[in-house]
Amino acid sequence: MRGCVRGAWLLAGLLLAASAPAQAQPSFQEVKAAHRVSDYTLLDRRGEPLQTLRLDPQRRVLDWLPLSQLSPALLQAILLGEDRRFYEHSGVDWSAVASSAWANLWNQRTRGASTVTMQLAGLIDTGLARPAGGRSAGQKLGQVWLAAQLERRWSKAQILEAYLNSVPFRGELVGIHALSQVLFGKHPSGLTAVEGALAAALLRAPNAGVAAWSQRACGLLKLQGLGCEAVAGQADAALLRPAGMPLGEQLAPHFARQVLRAEGPAHQRSSLDAGLQRQAARLLKNQLAELGGRNVEDGAVLVLDNASGQVRAWVGSSGAFSAAAQVDGVLARRQPGSTLKPFIYQLALERRLITAASLLEDSPAQINTPAGLYIPQNYDRQFKGFVSARSALGSSLNVPAVRLMAMLGSDAVFERLNQLGLQLSETAGFYGLSLALGSADVTLLNLANAYRSLANGGVLGPVQMQAQVRAQAQSQSPAAQTGRRRVAEAGASFIVADMLADNNARAISFGLDSPLALASFAAVKTGTSKDMRDNWCLGFSDRYTVGVWVGNASGAPMHGVSGISGAAPIWAGLMRYLHQGRPSRAPAAPASVLPLTVQFDGVPEPARREWFVRGTEQMRWGAGSLLNASAEVQGIRSPVDGSVFALDPDMPPQVQKIRFEGQSGQWELDGRILGRGRQLNWAPWPGRHQLRLLDARGRELQRLSFEVRGAQLKPGAPGSPVSPARARPAPSPAGLR
Repeated sequence: MRGCVRGAWLLAGLLLAASAPAQAQPSFQEVKAAHRVSDYTLLDRRGEPLQTLRLDPQRRVLDWLPLSQLSPALLQAILLGEDRRFYEHSGVDWSAVASSAWANLWNQRTRGASTVTMQLAGLIDTGLARPAGGRSAGQKLGQVWLAAQLERRWSKAQILEAYLNSVPFRGELVGIHALSQVLFGKHPSGLTAVEGALAAALLRAPNAGVAAWSQRACGLLKLQGLGCEAVAGQADAALLRPAGMPLGEQLAPHFARQVLRAEGPAHQRSSLDAGLQRQAARLLKNQLAELGGRNVEDGAVLVLDNASGQVRAWVGSSGAFSAAAQVDGVLARRQPGSTLKPFIYQLALERRLITAASLLEDSPAQINTPAGLYIPQNYDRQFKGFVSARSALGSSLNVPAVRLMAMLGSDAVFERLNQLGLQLSETAGFYGLSLALGSADVTLLNLANAYRSLANGGVLGPVQMQAQVRAQAQSQSPAAQTGRRRVAEAGASFIVADMLADNNARAISFGLDSPLALASFAAVKTGTSKDMRDNWCLGFSDRYTVGVWVGNASGAPMHGVSGISGAAPIWAGLMRYLHQGRPSRAPAAPASVLPLTVQFDGVPEPARREWFVRGTEQMRWGAGSLLNASAEVQGIRSPVDGSVFALDPDMPPQVQKIRFEGQSGQWELDGRILGRGRQLNWAPWPGRHQLRLLDARGRELQRLSFEVRGAQLKPGAPGSPVSPARARPAPSPAGLR
């Protein structure tokens, strides 16, 4: 009786399907376009796959595949198991319906009458989806009607293709692509007859155990005249495979987390360069292997395009070397050490406190701060005496940098670093003068972009991660590009870049044959934080800025690893890779600077051509006019007209006296006679001064001007016309030549 009722409903459904008006049904193209994946693919800027990232934790769905990319053995097994008359019926297999109805009448089990087309109808229309208790009569009728519509408007190939890309298999797996990759570890085009039978067997019993699953797959193989010997073993192996395994080459996991979005297409293009990304990861791993036994396991690498700001390489960790591979070293905050020094010199050049030729004193210093006595030391615990600003920066001397910051003031340096995008988390007072030595925490991303501003003449721009920004960046002038702003003067930025590119300036600390010495132009600075916890190398060529960090994500100190031995080899290797076949060229000098030949007296630095911001030039020596120490001195030898001296209030006045040297005569300062002879020591005080040298008859031999900056002398100092209160700390005394 129950079978008769079901037959009546079926007959009514058939009449309804025959008389139902045509309704708007989705086209094959619409269904394909609506396909949403769970795993998104990151492409490099040329379209090469780099990384996959799962963004949907509820289901596993991969790219839509055409029938041409599916194994023929798989297709045969699917149709044998689900719809043997697929190419003969028009959506409903009436013979199967009749057999099913007759079997139901006698309470016999059959394979069912639902065709592939009917199953697809239930997948397309959520209202026809099969509930846990089975479909209602109305849902069955709707399924039949929609299947008929699909057969009228779609081809058989389209129906089968849509079905195999949409049907649920086992657990979270949806579509043959996800099933094949996860259970068998291969593309569906490579499935064997046994794997195809196992895949088809899951459609009827997706959560069956190995025994039942293997038995059904064996039945499908026998229908094809094949044996079942390998079925059980392959079923066991398939279930043992990790379900969450990533697909394809995994080159940029940390970058993918920053840019891939579920609302975007399945394949999303980025600004990365696949070849460069591989090279950066390879160099990092090789260098960490070289450092084996020195307690260092982590590192990060970033490469930026100077013009566009696009990220060309982003290696967030060392992968298998690391116990914290998920931590992104490009975004982690660490102490940058001496890599902040260039920005202090840049600011001092802007404010006309120094020039690249200025003599700064590298000697023991005790600087009073609100937090107590600050005693900076150099990396090698040695002091070099008077050195030029160029050599002090190139050789990364700590004491001159701290003294410069004392003159600039912590607030000014703190503000500049934040203008450069370093996003310091505390206040200027919290860091104090230790900021000159990199006591703040910064990210490799922000620090590399700050160095990129040096490469761009003091103009800071945003970092770009998407490839489509490239056309926009190239179509606009640098000043017009979105987010670009001038942070520092072009002249000061050019001079700092020139100092960082000078291998001779690094010789005091690093020698002439260090990893930083390249065949073409590159400006570079290393840094090491307290207790050797962090190791950095930042620098740029004419086209790229490269930043490298080496250390431990845990914060544990390394053993005997400095910027030269840790991060620098990676930086140098990347620069050589980037400029193979195209050497980097030094930047053109801006109109705000000019070159002059300078000579140093009393310090071991050779005469050289030096760059000055216009208005700060202090010495002009033509070819053949250099001073000869053995020749008779005429006029004033020292100081030179326009010299600027800086005072340190924490050093005794007797060691800060300025020496006047020249032809024997009478020395007059600001109209006051100081004494006679070839040399005279003078205890300075701040201000602009006029110095004259007179002969025995009182006639003027030479007149010049110079300036003293910084703190005033302590009360009662010899030679001081007044006894003013002490000013705020300033750098050590130095003739700026």
